[in-house]
Amino acid sequence: MPRQLAIPALGLLYVACVVTSNVGFKLSAESQNWRAFLAWQVVGNLAGFLGVISFTLLLKFIPLYLAYGVFMGLGFLAVQVVAARLIFKEQIRSVQWMGVTLILLGIFLIALGRKE
Repeated sequence: MPRQLAIPALGLLYVACVVTSNVGFKLSAESQNWRAFLAWQVVGNLAGFLGVISFTLLLKFIPLYLAYGVFMGLGFLAVQVVAARLIFKEQIRSVQWMGVTLILLGIFLIALGRKE
């Protein structure tokens, strides 16, 4: 796979796995019985494992500081906005949205300063 396709594909896969993993763990925590608890634990852990694999493969194409700063940051933001706000309808206060904005700015600055 060409580098120009591999980086966004692996990054998107990583972020999707992070969101899926966290959603699985949240659903596990809210489960009413042990079967549902274990089932969502399996989903969360499998998604987390796939996320680790995709992140590891990403490191073949970009330096660690860039992969960690950009994609871990995007994973954090995706959990905050997609999972917490959109899926679970959790409230995010104005000051927390400012934090999201600052994280986005930090990701942008990390990506801007890359040495490739």
